[in-house]
Amino acid sequence: MNESRSVWALNGLTGGLIATALLLSILAVLTFFAMNVQTANSENYYKIVNEKSIKMFSTENSKHLVDAK
Repeated sequence: MNESRSVWALNGLTGGLIATALLLSILAVLTFFAMNVQTANSENYYKIVNEKSIKMFSTENSKHLVDAK
C-alpha cells in the first residue's frame, strides 16, 4: 500500500484543472490590460507635416510626426 501520500501533491485531474484555471486567469488579466491600453491610445492621432519630403530609407522620418492634440 502506498503510504507516502501528500495533501499538496497536485497530480492527475486535480493538477490539470488547477493549471488550466491558472492559465485562463492569466489570459484574462493580460487581455484586460491590453484592452485598457488600446482604449487609452485609440484617440492619439498624429499629424504628418511635410509629407513630400519623407524619404523611404531615412532615420529622420520621425521628425515629420507631430502630436495632433
